[in-house]
Order: sequence, then structure tokens, then C-alpha cells
Amino acid sequence: MTAQIPTLSLREVESDHFVRDLGAAYAQHGFVIITDHGMPESLIERFLALYQQFFAWPEADKRRYHTPGGGGARGYTPFGIETAKGATHHDLKEFWHVGRELPEGHPYRHYMADNVWIDELADFKALSLEMFETFDTTGRRLLRAIARSLALPADYFEDKVQLGNSVLRIIHYPPMPPQPTESVRAGAHEDINVITLLLGAEEPGLQVLSRQDEWIGVNPTPGSMVVNVGDMLQRLTNGVLRSTTHRVVNPASDRARHARFSMPFFLHFNPDFPIAALPSCVGPGKPEPLPPILAEEFLQERLREIKLK
Repeated sequence: MTAQIPTLSLREVESDHFVRDLGAAYAQHGFVIITDHGMPESLIERFLALYQQFFAWPEADKRRYHTPGGGGARGYTPFGIETAKGATHHDLKEFWHVGRELPEGHPYRHYMADNVWIDELADFKALSLEMFETFDTTGRRLLRAIARSLALPADYFEDKVQLGNSVLRIIHYPPMPPQPTESVRAGAHEDINVITLLLGAEEPGLQVLSRQDEWIGVNPTPGSMVVNVGDMLQRLTNGVLRSTTHRVVNPASDRARHARFSMPFFLHFNPDFPIAALPSCVGPGKPEPLPPILAEEFLQERLREIKLK
């Protein structure tokens, strides 16, 4: 029988059984499906409609919001640039990045580029920032349960992520080209960050690689969220929680003419946070931990590997 990614309700996030089941799911699969996440459906719909409007623009108009040499940190990244680590063919997607807003003079502005805004689209800045903050709040709720699953205080992560270089990505996977291609919508990869919160996975295509080297389809019910462990959290826990390989495969022929949109929020540590294995995750019978590395150094290293730097 094919394994299934567990489904948990965020309404129970404070309960002991939620904490236990979340920790077990992340140790086994690195992924969970979250229902009842509380993000307003009306906000999600308005936000998505805004970006669907943008992605329908002519290529030349969209490229006005691309920053050459910016590593895709903010604004528009055109189709055919991002490439999974070790892959020879680019992904079949284009996307937009929204990051954290910081006041003038804040020391972390050295690490975080300014956001790019589109004046021609009404409420573009306000909706984008509201969506960013809503994702950020939801992610920090989940981190409280993750901390408890590791026998840490519930607020352990709070002062380590509250000003993290987190990124909200809005992805457009266009309809498939008529000619055969060796590219896929998103090549097999692991995420760089702490946790990723994903909306828009209802359209088939997302797959997770199991411990038995089998690809498991992730098919949440409409309105659910997929949340997975990233490499930073895997490193912090010395592999206790898994950052699992995943991909987005090309659609079956009956869906090939349909676009796919998704919204992952990549929650990051503060740039100057040293990622070092937790004491409870090292010791006899456990892997030798990797040396400490600052979150910003880790991020830049990985961005170069996926050709965004």
C-alpha cells in the first residue's frame, strides 16, 4: 500500500496529540497536510486573482519588474531561469517574490532587498504585505508545535525567526508547450529554509520521495495547506526532522493546457542566526553534526546551487 502524507487540523495545534503527530510526520515524511489553517479564503482569492492578472501580461511588460543580478530575491523572475540543484534543464515556471518590509536603518536591510511594487495594479502592495504577514503568523504558530515536538519551550523559535529573510513566492506554471520537453514544472529538490507553507497544491503534480524511494502524490483537499521541513530545520535537528526531496511533475494530457498557480511561503531564520545542531539531537548512535553556519551564509550558498545567484 502506498504511503500517505498525514493530515492534521491546525485547530488542534495546542494539543499534545497534534504535537506528537506532527513530530512523527516530519521524522517520517518531512511533509504534512494542514486543514483549518485559518487564513481567510477571501484574502487568498483576491491575492491570487491579482497575480493571475500580472502573469497574463506580455513578457516585455513583466520583465520591467525583473532585477538583473538580483538573484530573484524580490519582484519578477522570468520563465526558464530557476534550475533544481544538479539538474541540466530549467523548471517550467515563472514567479514573483515578496519579502519582509524593514524600516530605514535597520541592520538586517543589509541582507534583504527592497520589495518591488506594481503601481498599475490596485492594492498590489497592501494585499501582498497582508498575505505575507498572514503566512508568517501561521508559520510561527506551527513552529510552536515543532518546538514542543523537540522537547523545547514552545517559544523557542520566536526570537530566531521574527525578522527572518522569509519569502512569499507566487508561482505560475504555464500550460505545457505543444512540443516534447525534457524539463518539468519543478525538478526534484529540497527546500532551503526552516519550513515551507504551501497553498495551491490541489492541482495534481506535487510529489514527495519516500524513504522507500517511491514518489508519493500530495493531493490535499481544496483549501488545505501543505507544510514541509526545509534544510535549515533538518540541519538544526541533525536530521531528526527530514527535509524531503519533492518535485512538481508535468500534468497528464487532459490537464496539459491548464496553467498551475501555487503560493509557497519560505519561512527563514534571522540572517545572523547560527544554525548548529540542537544538543538533544546529537550523541551516541546519532550522525556527526555538521559545523555551525549562519543562516545568511547557508542561504547564499544554496541560491548559487539553484542558479538564482
